[in-house]
Amino acid sequence: MRRMRIVIALTALLFCTPALAITGSAPPATGWAARPIVMIVDPRGDVCTGTALTADLVLTAAHCVTRKIAYEVKPYQTGQAIKVASVTLHPRFSMTAYAAARATADVALLKLAAPLPDIVAPATLAEARRVAAGETLTIAGFGVTRAFTDVGLGVPRMAKLTVTGNPGSLQIRLHDAATREQRIGLGACTGDSGGPAFDGDAAAVIGVVSWSTAPGNDEGCGGLTGITPLLGYRTWIVETARKLGSTLAP
Repeated sequence: MRRMRIVIALTALLFCTPALAITGSAPPATGWAARPIVMIVDPRGDVCTGTALTADLVLTAAHCVTRKIAYEVKPYQTGQAIKVASVTLHPRFSMTAYAAARATADVALLKLAAPLPDIVAPATLAEARRVAAGETLTIAGFGVTRAFTDVGLGVPRMAKLTVTGNPGSLQIRLHDAATREQRIGLGACTGDSGGPAFDGDAAAVIGVVSWSTAPGNDEGCGGLTGITPLLGYRTWIVETARKLGSTLAP
């Protein structure tokens, strides 16, 4: 499987055919799906998505924040940049495993140097449970609307996707039920890494967007969306948040 690491550099701009990931035909995210998400940016222009869990704590994918550089978050509603004071990767995250397309603890917490504006409404952690094939999860993020370009970058979008395959405690795969990976459909794309997978129709995070493929397991978007479920990491998130001085909503 040729997975796409869905972190995007703002300066990258290559031509390709359109992709309908949280891209193309996906609607703008609104209400409960839009208010918890923030953009994560760095001095190199790379962009990921994160989910506010408190006014000063953001959940994202570990592979988005591995560099020893300064990160900032930006609520799209204000565009105000807030510096990241510290980055805590899950201790079992392996970049080697991630690069080799193996499941790993692709989660991280960002402690902010200042609170997010009140217009950002923190999400909660979903109940710790296994999902089943056929269930619907909602993803949200700031990714592009055409794979391998920067078209649409920075606009919050959302998409309802269906759990496929044999979901476990280390990985969940989602696809567009309308296209079933036979042609390009809805799914995460570059810039959506670290974004939330919401459990149902509420801002309760059950997983983090980690990777994507194009149809036929090719590199790109619009085929599969890979989610790192929080089932095995929920306790770590709660305990690490407490150590960082943030108390999560029950």
